[in-house]
Amino acid sequence: MKKVWIIVFGLGYLGLSAQKKWSLKECVSYAVEHNLQVIQNQYNKQNQEYNLKAAQKEYLPSVTGSMTTGVSFGQGSLGAGSFRNDRFNNSVGLGADILVYNNGRLEKNVRKAQFDVEASQYDIETIKNDISLQIAQQYLTTLLNKEIVKISQSAVGNAQKQFDRAKITTQVGTTAQTVLAEAEAALAREKQNLKTAEVNVGRALFAIAQLLQLSDYKGFDVEDVNIPEKLDLQLTTADDVLATAYEIQPQIKAAESRIRSAEAQTEVSKTAFWPTLTASAGLNTFYNRQFDPMPGTVQGNFFEQYKDQFGQNVGLSLNIPIFNKGKTKLQVEQSKVNESLAKNTLEQQKQTVRQNVQKAQFDADANYENYLAAVEAEKSSKLALDFADKSYAAGRTTIYDVNVARNNYANAQGSVAQAKYNYLFSLKLLNFYAGIPLSL
Repeated sequence: MKKVWIIVFGLGYLGLSAQKKWSLKECVSYAVEHNLQVIQNQYNKQNQEYNLKAAQKEYLPSVTGSMTTGVSFGQGSLGAGSFRNDRFNNSVGLGADILVYNNGRLEKNVRKAQFDVEASQYDIETIKNDISLQIAQQYLTTLLNKEIVKISQSAVGNAQKQFDRAKITTQVGTTAQTVLAEAEAALAREKQNLKTAEVNVGRALFAIAQLLQLSDYKGFDVEDVNIPEKLDLQLTTADDVLATAYEIQPQIKAAESRIRSAEAQTEVSKTAFWPTLTASAGLNTFYNRQFDPMPGTVQGNFFEQYKDQFGQNVGLSLNIPIFNKGKTKLQVEQSKVNESLAKNTLEQQKQTVRQNVQKAQFDADANYENYLAAVEAEKSSKLALDFADKSYAAGRTTIYDVNVARNNYANAQGSVAQAKYNYLFSLKLLNFYAGIPLSL
């Protein structure tokens, strides 16, 4: 019995999981966390962070150790004669050097690396924003299609009532058989429209699941959101939005960071014109043993020689550039070209943002006008449908007139929904560029 209850509760849990509906916030959060393009750019940022750490570690001295061991065999010369000179030798050393001066090259390298890290972080935010906008648009498309499904369901209901009434009136002989046939055809058309609307909902949900990169999309669904029946005109202007967008949009911030990185690289290149002063210090000792020593030669043991022949050294090395075939000058000029490219990229990004904001403003105004016109058309179509129904009931019009009026009303309802969601997306886009998070 216990196993039965476990199975029942387990199936119930699976049913609840399958019925989970995603909010817009959940969709956006999941997408920006699991999107492969975002993950790839996070790896790029890690590489830039490693470059920064490497630049910071350049302040530390370089320390190296060495050990040399060798054996030599052969004759050695002494005056007019020669002697056997077979030797074993060993030496060890420890050296360190540190850059003392090169016109701030280390500091400038660190500063450039910091700007590169900043730019890579802004790149990640840019991709997240792009994905968020795609999901928001597709989310609203899904809600629109769901609303069209409701409109189609209502149309099917009305067509079903008309068919039932025509069936009765045809049976009693008050209407011709053609009336029943037309009512049946109208019902079939409305059912077809409903099925098309339901498929469009599934297609829109599938598109969101693809953006989320979900492996199982069949049980995916989104939350129903109550959209106000009446929408007000957006009063914010494109100029107001642009003033904020230029300050906060990550693609612009990334371009600005890359300008500073290019400028820092130019300063790094210029340091090659300056002398380089390096300090060094070292410790060394050695051991030498002749296998067949000459008479009178004194050889200490291994540790005695290491102790007696232990030496230290310190020094300064000044490297003054005189002529390197003009390579440094060319590198500086190339860095300046990269500065110009970075500045041009910033202007391109600003232009793109400006065009997107202006288009969103234009679309918002146009969609709002379409919305108002669609609302008026819907009212007129509803009134026409009511008159057609009453006239048909009184026998003054045909069923064809009623079907035309119903189709006009359904199309008008769809136009209102389309204009409403188009206008809503334009508003969300403007708010997004103004720094307001996406929400419904």
